[in-house]
Amino acid sequence: MSMRLKTLMLAICAVFAASLALAPVTASAQIEVDVNKGDVQPLPIAIPAFGGQRGAEIAQVITGNLERSGLFKPIDPNAFIEKGLNVSVQPRFPDWKSINAQALVNGQVTVEGGRLRVDFRLWDVFSEQQLLGLQFTSTPENWRRVAHKISDAVYERLTGEKGYFDTRIVFVAESGGRLNRTKTLAIMDQDGANPSYLTDGSYIVMSPRFSSTSQEITYMTLKPEGSAIYLFNLETARRESIGQFPGMVYAPRFSPDGGRVAFSVERNGNSDIYVLNLKSRVSTKLTSDPAIDTSPSFSPDGSRIVFNSDRGGSPQLYVMGADGSGVQRISFGQGRYTTPVWSPTGDFIAFTKQTGGEFHIGVMRPDGSDERLLTTSYLDESPTWAPNGRVLMFSRETPGGPPRLWTVDVTGRILRPAPYPGSGSDPAWSPLLN
Repeated sequence: MSMRLKTLMLAICAVFAASLALAPVTASAQIEVDVNKGDVQPLPIAIPAFGGQRGAEIAQVITGNLERSGLFKPIDPNAFIEKGLNVSVQPRFPDWKSINAQALVNGQVTVEGGRLRVDFRLWDVFSEQQLLGLQFTSTPENWRRVAHKISDAVYERLTGEKGYFDTRIVFVAESGGRLNRTKTLAIMDQDGANPSYLTDGSYIVMSPRFSSTSQEITYMTLKPEGSAIYLFNLETARRESIGQFPGMVYAPRFSPDGGRVAFSVERNGNSDIYVLNLKSRVSTKLTSDPAIDTSPSFSPDGSRIVFNSDRGGSPQLYVMGADGSGVQRISFGQGRYTTPVWSPTGDFIAFTKQTGGEFHIGVMRPDGSDERLLTTSYLDESPTWAPNGRVLMFSRETPGGPPRLWTVDVTGRILRPAPYPGSGSDPAWSPLLN
């Protein structure tokens, strides 16, 4: 149960159609962001306001996404010399070289027949080459998603890594004092926009988690009559319990194929891990140990599960087969290890570590090697991976303050508050939206 991503460089229920037409690239790219360097200087990039309706706002969203990644340094628009760029005409490259822009993104928005179309170009300023030319279409109200998709395309073209901007975050929105805090199930775009609240705050919700295959989440509720685990379909708003279990149930998480949910059941001070087949509704007990086994998280291929257990005297991380076989301890450092979560790419496991009166978000290899602590704070916990496996979101508390959402990359170098202005904990990152 929760207590409170190698270098990164760079809808609910939305009906979205994107058409991509890749313009020919006449020369190989001369610029790129090397995400495997230990200390990368952010790439200066110019993103003028796109022409047309919502063009300025779309450019602002793209600018915010790339800047927050820590891999790009958007240039102040007041420095721009060339104005009114046309996607059908090459930019005046000397104007952009003179302000040290290494990359340039420009675009045009057109609304016809109730459809929004955005054409954009990505240019290598110093080689004077077009690197990317794409067109996206959607409904006008989905302009922000178009901006996120353009951000992803630019990020991928310049870094070689998949983007993570067209995604959502489900989390626990918190309000009120420490003794009477309200916890509400909430969801928002990864940049903090479009927050909505899925429960009314009349009961406690904890540990929401996304399915990787559908617009569905699982989460725990805590009411006076006991605890329960629910599934919530974001397209239909249908909510259902996964079943009745004697004892307290908590820490649910989907399998990669979305067909199972692993969770913990506590009875008389002992917690074990179970997995439920959502089609047959048959549950299987995976651990049987007089200890607290909890926070199960599947490997991306679904063959293994990482969890934390105090069977060795203090909470540590263990890996076992998805059937409960072959349990092996992987953490051996000083302190308490909790809330493990396997990265979508399979190369790391993130965790919360408590040691020396401080909390950390860390990562290690699935065999326990290469342990690295990315953050240090009064209270950091509950990491969740972006779908490209390069960025983590987590919750952070300061003494006497409410929890807030933060992000950090796998190097620990790019650490910053998440854009959501309110109090939040237990974040979970969605896969890339379709």
